[in-house]
Amino acid sequence: MTKKKFFIETIISILPPDRDCIPCNFMLRLLRAANTVRVEPVYVSDLEKRVSWQLDQASLEELMIPCFSHASTSTLLDVGLVFRLVRGFLDTEDVSRSGAAVVKVAKLVDCYLAEVAVDSYLALPVFFELASVMPSHARSTDDGLYRAVDTYIKAHPGLSKQDRKKLCGLIDTRKLSQEASHHAALNERMPVRAVLHLLLSEQTKLNKNIIHWSGSLSASRSPEGPTGPHQSARFHSKRETGPQQQQIMEIKRLKEDVLRLQSQCMEMERQIEKMTLEKKRSSSSGFILSWKKLGFSPAFKGKRIGEIDDEESEGGGKTTPFEMKARLVRGKNRRRSLS
Repeated sequence: MTKKKFFIETIISILPPDRDCIPCNFMLRLLRAANTVRVEPVYVSDLEKRVSWQLDQASLEELMIPCFSHASTSTLLDVGLVFRLVRGFLDTEDVSRSGAAVVKVAKLVDCYLAEVAVDSYLALPVFFELASVMPSHARSTDDGLYRAVDTYIKAHPGLSKQDRKKLCGLIDTRKLSQEASHHAALNERMPVRAVLHLLLSEQTKLNKNIIHWSGSLSASRSPEGPTGPHQSARFHSKRETGPQQQQIMEIKRLKEDVLRLQSQCMEMERQIEKMTLEKKRSSSSGFILSWKKLGFSPAFKGKRIGEIDDEESEGGGKTTPFEMKARLVRGKNRRRSLS
């Protein structure tokens, strides 16, 4: 082990200072070996800095470095290492010049999150920190992030409602594709409000598409020359506006589906609130039934708490169990005599 440690430290120390002279995947393998033999932190820090310079060239397979901590609650993969690499990549000066590199790293992070999300020991703050480290403009689509969040919620069924809302807040519903939006709308693990927000976003998209196609249709029907405006409009309506009309009808149909799903979600939310109120009422009624089983309901029937307190005060204080029993016996005898 000592020879391997010395050998790896020697390799790291003789690496050339140029950024692109050594492949990123090779340095990731070297970093994995360095963590295995536990080289000195100064060498690990230097190697992590070199990897972060060209993180956009890394592959997911080489990035999945195991966590060599012996703690019982440690994750399978070294998530903290990946967070440091991404943070170092974002802190470099060349990031502002190359937007394509940022997009590549964002896709790499989303794929890594989807792989590590199945780990039951992955804490929510760690997952949230890595998922939110990339800037908002880095993701052209949030499909990968949605898949990672959905995988984490599925692998951690004990998450509270607030935690699920917090995770869903990472997703920009405007950046979801049609397939991802359809999956999220039917996903039972997603919070109701998140689904409603998604449906409203889809409705906004449909409205914009309808306005766009309506403008295109009106432009195609406008006269294009001095000769025969009516004939030109008739020509467009027969040949060119046919596909556009079909697309507009399809968009309207999708809009109706979105409104129907939105009403269903609102109805589900009302049902949940109704069930919550019924549960509270049943708990309070169960408390009253327990008093009735003890035989105290005749004394309290039709009276408020203040009236009961007044009766007790007039009787000279609180009623003892013996006096209460005597009242009950007298009440039973009185009913028998009346019958």
